[in-house]
Amino acid sequence: MKPIVLKISVLVLTFFFSSTNTIEKPVAQEFQGKAYYVSKSSLELGSWGARMSEAQKKQVQSRLKNRLEKTFVLTFNKEESIFKEDEKLDAISGATDSWGKNFAAGDQYKNVKTNTQVQKQEFYGKQFLVKDKLQSIDWKIGSETKQIGNYTCFKAVALIPTSELNWYTFSWSDVQNTTTENESETPDSETKTLEIPLTQVEAWYTMQIPVRHGPSEYWGLPGLILEVSAGDTTMLCSKLIMNPDEKSKIEAPTRGKEITKKLYKKTITEKMQEFRNNRGRRRG
Repeated sequence: MKPIVLKISVLVLTFFFSSTNTIEKPVAQEFQGKAYYVSKSSLELGSWGARMSEAQKKQVQSRLKNRLEKTFVLTFNKEESIFKEDEKLDAISGATDSWGKNFAAGDQYKNVKTNTQVQKQEFYGKQFLVKDKLQSIDWKIGSETKQIGNYTCFKAVALIPTSELNWYTFSWSDVQNTTTENESETPDSETKTLEIPLTQVEAWYTMQIPVRHGPSEYWGLPGLILEVSAGDTTMLCSKLIMNPDEKSKIEAPTRGKEITKKLYKKTITEKMQEFRNNRGRRRG
């Protein structure tokens, strides 16, 4: 049976912006903000889903609610940010999505001054501390604008290698790609040109909040990113609070085995290949 393919398509939701300070006030040297991003995903079941009734499709969507509906919080100051997902309980069982957790983004710390990123990842109970440089993004800034809440936003676009955006996830095609790369490195093989899949990214940022932060891997624009679309995924800021009365600590995660993004991807791919091989031997 072919695996069900999850294709995330995040829909723009109704949003409301609130701020504890007016925009006209100068930005304090030690200010802090909280940006809440919301997403809603649809599930594409492919040809397998064509054989399902509407009731069955709704049941599957209910069971996968944790993966299809997500909320994120970005806490930031001038130089640092921490990006976290709000964990929800499964709508049916009341438990967290343990399988999806293995391939979901963990707490992510970014420092735009030192060009560093530290991300906490858990893979089948083992803790990793992924330390690397910030994703390099060659933004092309345009003059097009639109209003998001109370903020005037400018458009920017970029092309980013897809593997750099989903380095913490896994698909079975990763195993095949790894095998192909290994074969291309052998002396006897013919020289092969491997195409690098690129994802087109569209971001909307506001100069009214002059920080270089944004959700997930996105950053580096001259204002806070309030909306970003990459492929079939869109993240939208639903609420923004500047200078809250209670400040939050913005600190990098510290627990876990230190590793780079590339080595982390290699680690989980090899482990999943091992799981599949062991399952095949048991069946044999």
